[in-house]
Amino acid sequence: MGLPKRLTEMQKRFAEYIVFHEGRTTGADAAIAAGYSEKRARVEASELQNPRLSPLVVQYIGALREEKLRKYEVTYDKHVAELGKIREEALKKGAFSAATNAEKNRGMAAGLYIDRKIIKTGKLEELSEEQLELKMKKILEDYAPILNAKQIEGEALDIPNKKTKEKV
Repeated sequence: MGLPKRLTEMQKRFAEYIVFHEGRTTGADAAIAAGYSEKRARVEASELQNPRLSPLVVQYIGALREEKLRKYEVTYDKHVAELGKIREEALKKGAFSAATNAEKNRGMAAGLYIDRKIIKTGKLEELSEEQLELKMKKILEDYAPILNAKQIEGEALDIPNKKTKEKV
């Protein structure tokens, strides 16, 4: 029998449905949408996506995916131009906050702004002896009021506050 030399209309519809509804459909749904029998939809979908059984369909699916990637590819030029369009539309509508955000994002894409976050972590083992002594002195100074507190022995007295007196 051999392999076909051209795709049928149903095979094209199947491939297009698979690619353009990717992540939102199953192979069986794509086969049904393309016109294949509901009873054999799962089998047809499997066979149509098998490179040994349907190399032309698999090749067409690959070509469609590449075309889709090229169409929606994010490049610097496209990105900055799109943000410019968004800014212009926002300005036309008087949405100055949206326009400002779009312009800021254009600037970030162009490298005019740098979002810098520094997370410092350290271990006591990594400190030198001098650094450890300085750190301990700093801790002692910061907590001196607590460390130098004296405990007075005797009975604890209840000292009423203003709120308690008013209620009585």
